[in-house]
Amino acid sequence: MSAHIENTTEAKVEEIRLTLKESIVALAVVSIVSLVSNWAGTGLSPITTLPAMLIIFAMVIVGLLLAKFIPIGFPAVAWVSLVSVLLTIPGSPLSAPILAELKNISFLAMVTPVLAYAAMAITKMEVDLFKRSGFKIAAISILVFTGTYVGSAFVANALL
Repeated sequence: MSAHIENTTEAKVEEIRLTLKESIVALAVVSIVSLVSNWAGTGLSPITTLPAMLIIFAMVIVGLLLAKFIPIGFPAVAWVSLVSVLLTIPGSPLSAPILAELKNISFLAMVTPVLAYAAMAITKMEVDLFKRSGFKIAAISILVFTGTYVGSAFVANALL
């Protein structure tokens, strides 16, 4: 009986999605934290790197809008990537000015607080899933990470 109740409880768990307004607010907060992080990591003032952060902010917003208004099942992160690539590809007329601004940002410094937050944002549901999966998921994760690392190292050695 308890297994039936547990399964129906799990079925009621829905994916929580942010509205466009909530996404913009969250993105603004992340952008501000990223500016401060970039300042701490590179020494460049937030005023100097603000144009680059606004460019990134705009590319993400355009990607989110495309994901919202073109419902073909293409995830928002793919839209953001597509917009970013199209704007910065060497044939694009906007490529040179965008890349000139973006060189002021250390993406490693910018990503560090985002990854730290992502690590802290693990939900109880994800922990329970990990507990149920047990050793199997840990073993698969280690194999995937190792394979990715070795594959990346192989490609880097072969091409660089």
